[in-house]
Amino acid sequence: MHLLVSEDIAAYAEKHTTTEGAVLRELREITFAKMDAPQMLSGHLQGRVLSLFGHLVKPRQILEIGTFTGYSALCLAEGLQPGGMLHTIDIDPKMSAFAQTWFEKAGMSNRMTAHTGRAAEVIQSLPGPFDLVFIDADKKSYSLYFDLVIDKVSKGGLIIADNVLWDGRVLDEMKDEETAALDAYNRKISADPRVQHVLLPIRDGLMVAHKTV
Repeated sequence: MHLLVSEDIAAYAEKHTTTEGAVLRELREITFAKMDAPQMLSGHLQGRVLSLFGHLVKPRQILEIGTFTGYSALCLAEGLQPGGMLHTIDIDPKMSAFAQTWFEKAGMSNRMTAHTGRAAEVIQSLPGPFDLVFIDADKKSYSLYFDLVIDKVSKGGLIIADNVLWDGRVLDEMKDEETAALDAYNRKISADPRVQHVLLPIRDGLMVAHKTV
């Protein structure tokens, strides 16, 4: 993934952003040292954005679709209300198990549940309501995931989707299947009267949809 801003600007932004905690920093470093496709990690700046949304919403329940190593889940969970719960879904049991060890290391294992399976099936098994949803899984299914969660999101809740600029390829005239799906998702959110929305050009793009009805 290429930065949408210069490396100098990105570094400046991180320098003037609240620092990540020690557990998150260690997890980020291990992810880049040992994992395939470490660029999938949200990282410091986006992680603090997710944490900020969590603190502003003060969710009772969070749903994350796409766990990877658990970094973004830990960021989102920082804003959970007392007794709240975060559910995160990944199709890879190794990733779910890896993330769970970091939830334990962060002292959050009693407030975070890692589910393994196909997201579309797991979503339907979770009752909600969710105050905050983060979509960061297979790009071709973003619109499906939105349709599956929208009625489970409380009024005033947020649905945040990652990678919606897809390294700028959403501007290409000829789009591959994933890029076309992400462009379709952005158009879908823009046309949905149930949400107010803003596409933030942070990292690889965050579409933030605020459910108003």
